[in-house]
Amino acid sequence: MSYRKSEKSVVREYAEAIVIAVLLALFIRSFVVQAFKIPSGSMLSTLQIGDHLLVNKFIYGVKLPVTGTVVIPWKDPKRDDIVVFKYPKDRSVDYIKRVVGITGDTIEIKNKQLYINGKAVENPHIQFTDKNIMKANAGPRDNMGPVKVPEGSIFVMGDNRDNSYDSRFWGFVPLKDVLGKAFILYWSWDLQKPLMSVDRFTSIRWSRIGDIVR
Repeated sequence: MSYRKSEKSVVREYAEAIVIAVLLALFIRSFVVQAFKIPSGSMLSTLQIGDHLLVNKFIYGVKLPVTGTVVIPWKDPKRDDIVVFKYPKDRSVDYIKRVVGITGDTIEIKNKQLYINGKAVENPHIQFTDKNIMKANAGPRDNMGPVKVPEGSIFVMGDNRDNSYDSRFWGFVPLKDVLGKAFILYWSWDLQKPLMSVDRFTSIRWSRIGDIVR
């Protein structure tokens, strides 16, 4: 009888430990830190395809996971922050971009040059891969605005300016949909190499692991 009780006690202890571990993992993922991987080249060359990074989820305040309602306010994203957010056209999809405009800013792009509140903005992280300049009537990639960022929103763009689907095309990101700020790379490898390739080990970008995201 005592053996059976002991056996049940061990099973119960394991079950409780697993439940606690799951709840702790869910809490951390929802409110503290979340892993995110880079699937496209819209943030080149700052972020490479195959980069895996951690997102600080409490830096902009504690939010309810589903609604995005701020429970404990802290601070809002600022210009140049690289943020992960829910894509406004499909909130089941997460995007990552750089913040270029905050509430009240006037954004304008003239011949690929970004202007914020009438002043030209230079950023060493951005790149252009197409020398051609699209006219405004052909699309907002190279010429758009001016537009003013509304209250409670941000304007975001990819660092790979000629190959990024961002606020120029689909508008502003509500602050409630910002999940957090990218802060460190914990893994990176070249996804162009086949998963089962003998060269897979050599595809690991060791020099990027541990880099702070800027």
